[in-house]
Amino acid sequence: MEPTEFIWMDGKFFPWMEANVHVLTHTLHYGAGAFEGIRCYNTNKGTAVFRLKEHIERLFYSCDAIQMKLPYTVQEYCEATLELLRKNKLQQGYIRPLCFFGYGVMGLNPLKATVQSMIACWPWGAYLPHEMVDIKTSSYIRIHPDSTVSDAKLCGHYVNSILAANELRGTKYHEALLLDSEGHIAEGPGENLFIVKEGKLYTPKIGTILPGITRDTIMQIAKEKKIEIIETRLVVSDIYEADEAFYTGTAAEVTPIKSLDDKVIGSGEVGSVTESLKKAYLDIVTGKRSEYEHFLSYLS
Repeated sequence: MEPTEFIWMDGKFFPWMEANVHVLTHTLHYGAGAFEGIRCYNTNKGTAVFRLKEHIERLFYSCDAIQMKLPYTVQEYCEATLELLRKNKLQQGYIRPLCFFGYGVMGLNPLKATVQSMIACWPWGAYLPHEMVDIKTSSYIRIHPDSTVSDAKLCGHYVNSILAANELRGTKYHEALLLDSEGHIAEGPGENLFIVKEGKLYTPKIGTILPGITRDTIMQIAKEKKIEIIETRLVVSDIYEADEAFYTGTAAEVTPIKSLDDKVIGSGEVGSVTESLKKAYLDIVTGKRSEYEHFLSYLS
């Protein structure tokens, strides 16, 4: 990670190395916090943040799930994000807002703890830096929807993703795939999944997944292209038999999948539907599609 100059925290801008918290910060011990991953892109009109308001609105939803009352409005967080980018002169990169219970109480009940917020940003290229990725079905399932608020982006949820990612250490695989408790496809550790079969686009229905903002964008693009979208329960064999498959996410953007469990998908090359959706997505985030201009928040 390449540090930038400033981090916004609790309404003020701190030098990168001075944005600190106490070791007894509640969320550090129990995981009750919420975060977002957002990207900004260099466009011909300058730096633009992709779907900033939607990300911050989801941050509020996630905080509501743990009864965390935020001290700022959606608009104030959006404005703080844009000002942070201006101060850091970041043209393209990643943005990480985080809301957490701070120092002052210990024990599982955090409701008397102070609520703190921070926003950081830094240059960051491709999360999965490969033209195509080889993935493996994890032995860990995606967190059960009855055990949590599974469509909230909560800090503690990502221990599940870390376990899945750790299984791949020292292997040839680039990413994992998590199933749900009934053996249906859920998602990657930090990505949603799509497959293409006979020109139709299939993706797991909501319920055991995080409904990603990139996922939603791809579905909007597919509708524009008259590609039929089917949200349904999928199993591993559906991916094995697919013509194409790809992951989506703020960090992963649109990442084509070459194989699952050593089974090559389709021709083993980037498919035409995937390529078309990926190109359209990258055109949108870099300001080349005027009809999607409302998705971009410019610094000036």
